[in-house]
Amino acid sequence: MKITDIFKRQEKTFSFEFFPPKGYSSTLELGINIGQLIKLAPSFISVTYGAGGTTQDLSFDLIEYIQHKIGITAMAHYTCINASKTKVESDLDMLFSKNILNLMLLRGDLPQQGFKGLNQEFRHASDLIALARSKNRYCIGAAGYPEKHPESLDIDSDLKWLKNKVDQGADFIITQMFFDNDHYFNFVDKARRFGIKTRIIPGIMPITNFKQIKKFSEMCGATIPQRIITALESIQHDSTALYSAGVDFAIEQCVDLLKRGAPGLHFYTLNKSRATVDIFSSLPHALIH
Repeated sequence: MKITDIFKRQEKTFSFEFFPPKGYSSTLELGINIGQLIKLAPSFISVTYGAGGTTQDLSFDLIEYIQHKIGITAMAHYTCINASKTKVESDLDMLFSKNILNLMLLRGDLPQQGFKGLNQEFRHASDLIALARSKNRYCIGAAGYPEKHPESLDIDSDLKWLKNKVDQGADFIITQMFFDNDHYFNFVDKARRFGIKTRIIPGIMPITNFKQIKKFSEMCGATIPQRIITALESIQHDSTALYSAGVDFAIEQCVDLLKRGAPGLHFYTLNKSRATVDIFSSLPHALIH
């Protein structure tokens, strides 16, 4: 099933993101965590892969397993950095042959030297989206940045790029993580003024590891409100207290998003189920049904 068909049936969608495991123990752990999250009946599941496509085959295998063995609609991440058109078309055909019709299409992270020495047939996610759309097969997701992409000069120039991705064929947008809901709603309002009419789903990352989340937020340009930093810094080495506080902040964020009209939630699980289960299970029934 295409995710756009799910949108027709569900006013709000709730989805989870995983990445492929790298070893035996992490495979077992991922299986347990997926089992826990499946009980929440997600609208769909997405699967990422490593930088430069380093775990691409594992990712595609996991996608196929989730969709055909578990029976949940799955979305494959696919990046185009340093890729040739021949390779991209081959991969897209392979996914289609496995009935994987939902794609999150991204440029991918640039190496430190930028495009120097790389294949430049695809410089932007919009180039990849245009190619996939020309096949007339897929449901296509694109990434949005409530506080702008780190490489963009400002939010307006970033929204021009986002509008281009939609114009080239993106069906919906999932945002990068953020911790101040005003950033999300301001982003949506500005996107609408730019003529972007697609569904914009907020991406949620619970704070259960303070050092890790600070690193992630710096990489993607997401700011952590000072009130959260102040509350968490003093307990960052107390894993139990940090987990409890991080989950509470995420619940507060999710409730506010849904009350203010967000069309669902997309959880970046980091392959861990406990926080997502605790957060989702704590949301008022009326907000998720």
